[in-house]
Amino acid sequence: MPDNHQNKLLTLIIAVYNNVRYLEYILTALQCQTLNAFEVIVADDGSGPGIAEVVKRMRSEVSYPLRHLWQEDAGFRKNAMLNKAISAASSDYLVFIDGDCLPHHEFLKDHWKHHDVNTVLCGRRLNLSREMTDRLTVEAIRNNSYNRISLRLLWDGLKAKSSNLEDGIRIQSAALRGILHRNKARILGCNFSVEKSLIESINGFNEDYRAPGIGEDTDIAFRLSLLGAKFSTLRYQAVLFHLYHPPTPVGGENKNIFAEVEKLRQSWCPNGIHKSERV
Repeated sequence: MPDNHQNKLLTLIIAVYNNVRYLEYILTALQCQTLNAFEVIVADDGSGPGIAEVVKRMRSEVSYPLRHLWQEDAGFRKNAMLNKAISAASSDYLVFIDGDCLPHHEFLKDHWKHHDVNTVLCGRRLNLSREMTDRLTVEAIRNNSYNRISLRLLWDGLKAKSSNLEDGIRIQSAALRGILHRNKARILGCNFSVEKSLIESINGFNEDYRAPGIGEDTDIAFRLSLLGAKFSTLRYQAVLFHLYHPPTPVGGENKNIFAEVEKLRQSWCPNGIHKSERV
């Protein structure tokens, strides 16, 4: 496939680390998107060769531009990798997901349809249990059968295994969505979108965070809010299925870093895309 990144409406950035099977699922699901003017950047925080191999293989099977950015494994440096992906993106609009999240076939269409100036779109996710995740196949993804709340999934949720099933429902009516969701929009790092210029205006992600939690969403939301950015919910749109993995320990040191960010109240982080006080 020609490596043509021109005239793409948006760039999907997938943060990954070593989970080859899940990445294959995601790249397969992206082939089924109803919006097709997009590029994909796999932002790889030091995985072994398996990720590069699946990207190379899938590149010949998909119709969208697919790039793989990699950095050496030196501990948790997800934010540094995301900043590299922001700089590499060829479009003006960015959508962020994690490498354990499977997008609904209308996912990118929903992000693009609702995008707006100076606005962050905040999506949600349905959490699949280990059993439901293990039942997934590439074929089920190709035929879009995973996109619906099946009786099996509903039963799994009633048994308190899969969770947040309501966030797996895509509702067309804006009026009904407004009735069902009145809470304040908040960023989840695994499902949000923003203008490239807006996230660049705060110098991207703060690379001081070297552990999961807070740094990928709460920090970004706080610094964008200092610039007056608006936050709009995509609940019941832009559906995302979170694939099972054991709980990830959240770094306690992140709380101290964020407390300092709150204290300083500076939208620009010196340790971001550019390593300076301000460019």
